[in-house]
Amino acid sequence: MKRFLLILTIGLLWNAFAHARAEEQRRGKDMLQKLCAGCHAIGRTGASPNRLAPPFRSFSETKLYDSDFLQRLQDGYSSIHPSMPTFRFNKEDAEEVVSYLKSIQEPSKPK
Repeated sequence: MKRFLLILTIGLLWNAFAHARAEEQRRGKDMLQKLCAGCHAIGRTGASPNRLAPPFRSFSETKLYDSDFLQRLQDGYSSIHPSMPTFRFNKEDAEEVVSYLKSIQEPSKPK
């Protein structure tokens, strides 16, 4: 009986974690839809409306897993591209955006 309760508890906790993660990623996607989808493809498929803007699913793992990237989103992320505005996110929003971006990345190609 104790083993069953332990397994049930772990299952419930995992389900709660997965739900929270999905909600976090949904909020991140919503922010990117509002702010970035005019130029960038923000989903797992599709071309960017601006051919010069890379699809977000092609970001390198190095960029997304770099702690500086999260901080740059909070400090004011901008590009060398002159028509790209600067975006500033609070910590929670930046974490949601990064969580979503990690979820859509294309698999690494073998070298």
